[in-house]
Amino acid sequence: MPRQFKISVPASSANIGPGYDVLGIGLSLFLELEVSINSKDAGETNQDVNNCKLSYSEDSEGYSSVPLDSDANLITRTALYVLRCNNIRSFPSGTKVHIKNPIPLGRGLGSSGAAVVAGVMLGNEVGQLGFSKQRMLDYCLMIERHPDNITAAMMGGFCGSFLRDLTPQEMERREIPLSEVLPEPSGGENTGLVPPLPPTDIGRHVKYSWNSKIKCIAIVPNFELSTADSRSVLPKAYTTSDLVFNLQRLAVLTTALTLDPPSADLIYPAMQDRVHQPYRKILIPGLTEILSSVTPSTYPGLLGICLSGAGPTILALATDNFEDISQEIINRFAKFNVECTWKLLEPAYEGAVVEQL
Repeated sequence: MPRQFKISVPASSANIGPGYDVLGIGLSLFLELEVSINSKDAGETNQDVNNCKLSYSEDSEGYSSVPLDSDANLITRTALYVLRCNNIRSFPSGTKVHIKNPIPLGRGLGSSGAAVVAGVMLGNEVGQLGFSKQRMLDYCLMIERHPDNITAAMMGGFCGSFLRDLTPQEMERREIPLSEVLPEPSGGENTGLVPPLPPTDIGRHVKYSWNSKIKCIAIVPNFELSTADSRSVLPKAYTTSDLVFNLQRLAVLTTALTLDPPSADLIYPAMQDRVHQPYRKILIPGLTEILSSVTPSTYPGLLGICLSGAGPTILALATDNFEDISQEIINRFAKFNVECTWKLLEPAYEGAVVEQL
């Protein structure tokens, strides 16, 4: 029987000031996969060795450079990893996957996390594996070891998350070998032939409440910044005072964002950070000035401001005055010859969803 379904996965912002590698918010900007499976299409051109025809909408981020080979594309090779863990070697005959991706690449809005979540959900759906979101999260965390973006994209809303300590036996599989998700020749002739099943319940999370009056403004600079580069500038050790500074604010922030009316006097100082943002200023022109001088006293409606994930996107939380806040940050980036766009977003409370068509 022919099948059609649609997968939607939200962008996400991680850290939210003091919550480095802990907090994440799913955002209302969605990576979408339109999937059809019809064996009558099996002989069609552009179907690769894994029975998949992959295409992107022309307005997708990275449209001209994204790989269309299912062994090389992050979404489909993640799906193949899930399928092969469950003794299914390839996609069903006649699989078509059309992707629409408005999430900017390499900007701190969880583009790779969304791709991994979409890939796991794609594998689960085409293989009719029947996994829960919690079990699919295990597969995601075998590929992407930082749970903040992944959890927010999969589960939605405002989340806190961590990875549980694994047993010695599980530690052997803490990272899947790249050969299990890479195409030949990198992975060898039998790449990913029998990948091991992920341990169960790798990640633990909680979904916090969120005051719906609070909107998320994403100011997106026009340059990419890899997570690896952004992590490379962080110190290997921190002082006790800096860690306590962040822990105190983290404890306050998760509740402050639920209160009504929202309090800028509480939220703005609770979004300060000494663990990652001060060290990333060398990679993002004007970051220190933006984070210190765009305040609720100068821009009514602003509640707090921070770096989104690894950056360079700036996330501002606000209840009003969205355009003025955005334009001020855009103008400050312009002093360094950096152009920006901005998006007004809300939390994506449902997270990733599948819709049968």
